[in-house]
Amino acid sequence: MADWNRGQDSVDDMLDTENKRLTDNLASKVSRLKSLAYDIDREAEDQNEYLDGMDSNFLSATGLLSGSVKRFSTMVRSGRDNRRILCYVSGGLVLAFFILYYMISRIQR
Repeated sequence: MADWNRGQDSVDDMLDTENKRLTDNLASKVSRLKSLAYDIDREAEDQNEYLDGMDSNFLSATGLLSGSVKRFSTMVRSGRDNRRILCYVSGGLVLAFFILYYMISRIQR
């Protein structure tokens, strides 16, 4: 009977050793998952801050563009002299664009 208990003790020791190894393995995997979850959370917070910054930038650009459109509309609705000036300014801008385009294309060659 003593031999049977000794065999049972060695089996119990082997099972305890295997359980400890599996527990350590599981603990390391849980630790890695916790680290990944923390990194994902930090990245999501950084991205949310970035998007909030972009939102405020777009709002300021929208305000700037809407003000420009209002001034342009006021100029178009005003008298004939302002329309003539508007045509000259528009033509000058188009001409300046083509001159800059030509100069840049010549520089890149």
